[in-house]
Amino acid sequence: MTLFSLLTYVLVAAIVLTLIVEFGFKARKNYVMSFAQNYVGTLFLFSGWVKAVDPLGTAYKMQDYFAEFEATFESTWFGFIAPIFPLLSQYVVAFSVIMIVFEIVLGLMLIIGHKPQFTSWAFLLLVVFFTVLTGFTYLTGHVPDGVNFFSFGDWGTYKDTNMKVTDCGCFGDFIKLEPKTSFLKDVFLLLPGFFFLFRQQDMHQLFGKNLRNILVSLTVIGLTYYCFTNYVWDIPKNDFRPFKKGRNIYEAKTVEEQALANVQITHYGITYKETGEYIKLPYNQYLKEFKKYPKEEFELEQIKSEPSIKKSKLTDFDITDLDGYPINEAILNNNTPVLFLVAYKLYGDGIPATKILKDTLFSYDTLMIDGLKEYEIKRNIESISERTINYTDYVWKEDYADRYRNVIKPFVDAAQKDGVEVIMAIGGASADQVLDFKEDLSLDIKYGLADDILLKTIVRSNPGTVLMDKGTLLDKWHYKKLPSWKEVKAEFIAR
Repeated sequence: MTLFSLLTYVLVAAIVLTLIVEFGFKARKNYVMSFAQNYVGTLFLFSGWVKAVDPLGTAYKMQDYFAEFEATFESTWFGFIAPIFPLLSQYVVAFSVIMIVFEIVLGLMLIIGHKPQFTSWAFLLLVVFFTVLTGFTYLTGHVPDGVNFFSFGDWGTYKDTNMKVTDCGCFGDFIKLEPKTSFLKDVFLLLPGFFFLFRQQDMHQLFGKNLRNILVSLTVIGLTYYCFTNYVWDIPKNDFRPFKKGRNIYEAKTVEEQALANVQITHYGITYKETGEYIKLPYNQYLKEFKKYPKEEFELEQIKSEPSIKKSKLTDFDITDLDGYPINEAILNNNTPVLFLVAYKLYGDGIPATKILKDTLFSYDTLMIDGLKEYEIKRNIESISERTINYTDYVWKEDYADRYRNVIKPFVDAAQKDGVEVIMAIGGASADQVLDFKEDLSLDIKYGLADDILLKTIVRSNPGTVLMDKGTLLDKWHYKKLPSWKEVKAEFIAR
């Protein structure tokens, strides 16, 4: 679905609701106001719902924003603001749920006309907040690497590669909007925001005051519970991400890579380093004039055609073993089912420790055996010395370790008994950390390293369990909803 088709559906819904307000409730005071309430309210209901199905997705997006805000503010006169953002990141999931519930409830309040003064102010302030976020995202396209956002004089020509946050997450993973489109959408929403604020007396109101209070209260409770079911107790039931059940990840990844390989260089972007002047030349013209643009004086950028298939996180599926060698084929192109465990982060504390190693020095003597033309090599211990080395001992958080001991390990052991290969991908960890984890948790499986954002995209659970067969993702489970291996085997393996 595109943004245009979505807005068309919202338009139809708003017209229907406006007719109901007019002829069903006879509550209309102003046609334009009723239509605006219904249109914006429906839009907020939908945009909130597609985020409510995956609250962690919104939380991860907020973390990206907070990290970028911290980096932006810490080197300016407003550096005292920077420490606020790491603090906010600690509560980003709660913040995500509150924002999602608030957005949906606000949409409902607009449609039923509940508390017009509060609703008008709340809507305007929320849209201003969204406009700041999307505007910041879009405008960072003008900020080259190494330049602070507030150094306006050093801004250059817009390049999407400059942006650190490339998607606002306005509609979750359901629709990906270009930052400029998101920004213009929010600027447009400021118009009904001011209209509501200055003409709130024209808002229609449905039902009685007490019933409206009950509807809003029940919606808050129901939505909060629904959000929790999509990350605390289970993974999202509606999966808009590329790693969805039934998809052949291997084939889709291959097709995306082929599409990227087939793109053509159409232009060269050329920036004069001394002045910042930017020009864009067609590729054939650049080939004729390239001597005029030495790299010492000019920054060159290849501009390529759009791939026939848009790149997704499937292309970024890249798992390496602890020595850095790729193991994608073992997961995606295996002739037998693979149990793929995902942990985007290991929760534990590294404690500095020391241990003593003994080094033994040997000497060797060659001895002739009496009466035989044979020799015997004799090894003698010359000396034993001790040396102390420093290392990091990891102590895993007890509740996190229990997820593996009590849930994952019995499942893995049963799968291995049936000859199923088990591979675990871990994000943001070193090889030493993984080896310590393997020893402490007694999980004797193959381990790999991967980007934490990729692993968060695959399954919203830490740890999460994914069953693959010849590249197809058969199913995936939250660790709290992991069935027994016997049930999995009966459904997917023994067929």
